[in-house]
Amino acid sequence: MKRRVPRVKDLAPLMQFKKPEFDATKRRLDRALTIGDLRTIARRRTPRAAFDYTDGSAESELSLARARQAFQDIEFHPSILRDVSKVDTSATILGGHSELPFGIAPTGSTRMMQTEGEYAGARAAARAGIPFSLSTMGTASIEDVKAANPHGRNWFQLYMWKDRDRSMALVERAAAAGFDTMLVTVDVPVAGARLRDKRNGMSIPPALTAKAVLNAIPRPWWWIDFLTTEPLAFASLDRWSGTVAELLDTMFDPTVTFEDLAWINSQWPGKLVVKGIQTLQDAVAVTDLGVDGLVLSNHVGRQLDRAPIPFHLLPDVAAAVGGRTETIVDTGIMSGADIVASIALGARFTLVGRAYLYGLMAGGEPGVDRAITILSEQITRTMRLLGANSLDQLEPGHVTQFERLVPRRRP
Repeated sequence: MKRRVPRVKDLAPLMQFKKPEFDATKRRLDRALTIGDLRTIARRRTPRAAFDYTDGSAESELSLARARQAFQDIEFHPSILRDVSKVDTSATILGGHSELPFGIAPTGSTRMMQTEGEYAGARAAARAGIPFSLSTMGTASIEDVKAANPHGRNWFQLYMWKDRDRSMALVERAAAAGFDTMLVTVDVPVAGARLRDKRNGMSIPPALTAKAVLNAIPRPWWWIDFLTTEPLAFASLDRWSGTVAELLDTMFDPTVTFEDLAWINSQWPGKLVVKGIQTLQDAVAVTDLGVDGLVLSNHVGRQLDRAPIPFHLLPDVAAAVGGRTETIVDTGIMSGADIVASIALGARFTLVGRAYLYGLMAGGEPGVDRAITILSEQITRTMRLLGANSLDQLEPGHVTQFERLVPRRRP
């Protein structure tokens, strides 16, 4: 090759300079390409006690690790030579529309992670055209979430209480505010052993250890937000007297049965979904009660450690009850590919909790937008690579589940 001295006009096309971004939050979020990236940013910006409350699960945290591993242990089978120039990611779920096959799951103490909390989630969900779920343990009231998302779909998650009058007061408020779906959580007869929270001194009401406070000092932005905004409280509960601990004692009822579920179903005017199904038998039992949907969930690992993996249960449950009720799955979802695999194996819809909270902690409301955008782009790209241009074209033949945990044959 004959060599020569490079000329400026030859180098100019190769030299591309990005326009500087002076908005630190946008600059930070633009660098996040995965939910894992958002988690890394969130861990750096959030005090350990608040981050661990979000990131952790129960006891040895095996349930959460296994759920995430289950999504990694899949093989996709793409179809080629399909026209995927246009992809429709919209879903019909529980009688309504969603632009994407996932909604925001109910999460408790959300404003502890970042002060915008449920308000950010509800507004981001409205922009994305997806449902937003408010927890009984949420830090924004039913009415305030409705104000933040006045035209979108709002769902309410209910714990069944010993005091039925208090339960019904929340049910009536949600109905009056126009919430269209009730998620009745049934896997909390008692609270799970969340050891990270205990080690960090997290309690209800909050009582942080000196170590936790020292960890928070290098994050002044979190403290400024926390101390200059409305005090943290369980907004749906603050109209009643008594301590939060007393309310929790009332809330988690170890005597709840299928009869109680049938009673709630008779009281609620909208769609009713049972959240926390972990066996095929229970999926069939609640379907026989006439509920509108069920969520295969082990409370994202925060209740019984070593609980069944919802993603593994999905194919059998969808085959058994999919024609009579709508099957939703959560727990362990960290990418759009996880969502696509779930839809292919029979889920009508999915819920994401931690993925949204990592975005919230990483950058407030823009961070939630970024989390939704990341998942949306991954869903669209995965569908195109599979040769599917709508959700109804996804089917079990697109996915193989590999199982690391194979049950030992019983005698």
